Amino acid sequence: MAIKDVMGLVAKGHMLPLMEEFYTIQGEGFHKGTAAYFVRIGGCDVGCHWCDVKKSWNAETHPPTSIEQIVTNAVKYSDTIVITGGEPLTWDMGPLTNALKSHKLNIHIETSGAYPLTGIWDWICLSPKKNKLPVGDIYNKAHELKVIVYNKHDLNFAEEQAAQVGENCILYLQPEWSVRQKVTPLIVDYVMQNPKWKVSLQTHKYLNIP
Repeated sequence: MAIKDVMGLVAKGHMLPLMEEFYTIQGEGFHKGTAAYFVRIGGCDVGCHWCDVKKSWNAETHPPTSIEQIVTNAVKYSDTIVITGGEPLTWDMGPLTNALKSHKLNIHIETSGAYPLTGIWDWICLSPKKNKLPVGDIYNKAHELKVIVYNKHDLNFAEEQAAQVGENCILYLQPEWSVRQKVTPLIVDYVMQNPKWKVSLQTHKYLNIP
């Protein structure tokens, strides 16, 4: 297939730059501890300096893959599919989620919200970043808000973001892994003083699984 044709399919969401896909245990947030099939889509320009998957940033380094192939792989493993990145909303998620829904799968997304929300989702984890704030109506649609805490100033950012989500959105503060020993006590104290928040940990890293 000609490069122009491939890029056209990517632009329409019928092919996506696939970085990796794997079956594992959800390590973070509300669904931690549950089995899920993860689909990591390449491409992100948010640019968090502490990002632990910087290899996902450049979409051109990840092969354009048909959504049919992604779905075929996913249905073999789990009825819960987590779309992550990178920033998956860089691309139109409509075709992929429609195809997954045709198999009656539960579809979750982990996103910064930096691009307009597309697709059909059973669970939206919004993890906003200061570098590029969420756009559109994703605040009202998010089921959980997960703010990564690198320093104490991120707690102020977390409150600014919490003020914009719906009243039923679950609020999480998660220590950034590289500074977890420093910021975890800060988060614990903050949650105890502000119990609307919960602590989220990257439990998959403690378990030494993907």
